[in-house]
Amino acid sequence: MGLGLGLVTVGLIAAGRGQVPISPAEVAGSVLHRIGVDLGPLPSAVQGENALWLVRFPRVVLAVVVGAALGCAGALMQGVFGNPLAEPGVIGVSSGAAVGAAAAIVSGITVAGVWTTAAAAFAGGVLTTFIVYAMSRASGRTEVVTLVLTGVAVNATAGALLGLLMFVTDDDGVRAIAFWQLGSLAQATWGAVAVAAPCAAAGLAVAWGQARKLDLLALGERPARHLGVGTERLRITAIVATALLTASAVAFTGIIAFVGLVVPHLIRMIAGPGHRVLIPASALAGAIVVVTGDLVARTAIDYQELPLGVLTAVVGGPAFFWLLRRTRARAGGWG
Repeated sequence: MGLGLGLVTVGLIAAGRGQVPISPAEVAGSVLHRIGVDLGPLPSAVQGENALWLVRFPRVVLAVVVGAALGCAGALMQGVFGNPLAEPGVIGVSSGAAVGAAAAIVSGITVAGVWTTAAAAFAGGVLTTFIVYAMSRASGRTEVVTLVLTGVAVNATAGALLGLLMFVTDDDGVRAIAFWQLGSLAQATWGAVAVAAPCAAAGLAVAWGQARKLDLLALGERPARHLGVGTERLRITAIVATALLTASAVAFTGIIAFVGLVVPHLIRMIAGPGHRVLIPASALAGAIVVVTGDLVARTAIDYQELPLGVLTAVVGGPAFFWLLRRTRARAGGWG
């Protein structure tokens, strides 16, 4: 409930900030009047209604979708791999999805209509996730060091492929790929929300449905099997859900790193490791982080916008170093 109220508060503040200032009360009044409730003041600024419904609300809603997807994907991957270092960006899933989306843009393929970019991102995310999963498994368990090193290799390969796509495409393609690498909500529209939201909702529903099995998997693979959990089926289901969640985020915003790493870990420290709480709480907290980060990115410097992916990396990078050191100390070393 606290995270839900926090998300509503942050959303009202974010929607009101910009070149046309609108108070949170006027933002709430505009929403209420739009749904037929004659309560609260309407925006007094010139073009305030247009600024809200054509520019800011699509951006805030897409930020909520992206943050929830990344937070949930991080919690799901950490539960499946059994360690707090797993995250779509760290192990290269986001980069793989971005390569798929960039390849669709450069090639001009439109076989799936408005869903083509999201479908290509989904395919790239699924392929990358299965590669990481296969290479990080040894003797029936997932090795943390191999997981991180595989992520380094995947990110390097994805970076090279993005560079190659930039080399063979035109100026528009170069700008689009640069957008993927930096990450931004600047191109948010209601159309993007209409495509991303169903993908994220489906991934969240699947993740929520696997919460009890993930709790049993945390006991160990053998005890989970004895308790009736099909561990390989669970992992495959979680991998597909993670790719769907990551694709819904990457397809329209580019790479936004470290949200899925830091948010679930902090929620786990506060609320415990139970996935019935961890998954929805990580989704809400991820939405708060992305909405807040986007607010800072577009208001920190007048008439300029910072790349959201760069901003989250500046904050998330040091947090990852701390988490890596903390995990190593708890494990007594990697050797």
